[in-house]
Amino acid sequence: MIFGVVNLRREATLPLVVGNSSRQQEIINAVIDTGFDGFLSLPSEIIIRLGLPWTISNVATLGDGSEAMFDFYAGTVIWDGQYRTIDIAASETEPLLGMAMLYGYRLQIDTIEGGIVKIEAL
Repeated sequence: MIFGVVNLRREATLPLVVGNSSRQQEIINAVIDTGFDGFLSLPSEIIIRLGLPWTISNVATLGDGSEAMFDFYAGTVIWDGQYRTIDIAASETEPLLGMAMLYGYRLQIDTIEGGIVKIEAL
């Protein structure tokens, strides 16, 4: 089981260990975004600091229907106690955790400030 918290801006957040193939790691706080179908997005400064390797550039459709080009990088996260290799999109916003990461899991959110966010395997 994975736990997070609802922050003062009413966002469901989750602490996440992100790293590279050399096991250099950093703890980030990601906002769960159910409108994002990818795994994870990170600002370029974190991607550079971890030295994540670029894999591809691809067009993605944003929530407002517009399209934007994103660079994707290979990284690892500790997810449900296991190392998992994922695609990470570079985006100059706060880190976002998407539905590809949550696939196969139940997401429960106590939607009050300080509420518990709970993720468990189905």
